[in-house]
Amino acid sequence: MSLARVIVADDDVLLREGIASLLERTGYEVLGQADDGAELLRLVRQHNPDLVIVDIRMPPTHTTEGLDTARQIREQFPAVAILVLSGYVEVEHAMELLASGHRIGYLLKSRVTKMEEFTETLERILGGGSVIDPALVHELVASHQRNDPLAVLSSRETEVLSLMAEGRSNAGIARQLWVTEGTVEKHVQHILTKLGLPETDDDHRRVLAVITYLEAR
Repeated sequence: MSLARVIVADDDVLLREGIASLLERTGYEVLGQADDGAELLRLVRQHNPDLVIVDIRMPPTHTTEGLDTARQIREQFPAVAILVLSGYVEVEHAMELLASGHRIGYLLKSRVTKMEEFTETLERILGGGSVIDPALVHELVASHQRNDPLAVLSSRETEVLSLMAEGRSNAGIARQLWVTEGTVEKHVQHILTKLGLPETDDDHRRVLAVITYLEAR
């Protein structure tokens, strides 16, 4: 009995043959290979495999053909597990793919050379799970930090701002945190400065800071 029935799609012949050979050596049954999305879809319709491994970028434009085909497979054959391979960390494409549900994965091609890690990924996807490449996770965290306006605040300043968002006065915050009101006032000034909220005649900076906090949460 094979571990699973698989179809491999990638226009890089050496990589595709290498993955197929690797799978066969570890007990998988490779039903076919494809070098573009149309051929992959034809093979899936013919064999109804357990798993499809597909590159994001394939002919003719080498943009999102593999991803588009994976989407079609998920719609037409929801029971088929899908592992998308990419040479790059493509956050937008990966998140769109992973949002489609279970039995799905996104892996960088560099991981394929790590045999144990690669087969563990396949097993998790076939078992109903979703797998995200660690490099993608790192990029998502970094992206969040870059886009988070509150990232400039210290943990104490964030705590003070959260209490401001609850409608507490400086005196109320001081009692909650067991500090002096003067200390809270300093924290508030630092918060307003770090968030880039200059004094104006029209806007209340404290309110703007709270709005920034709520929008970031």
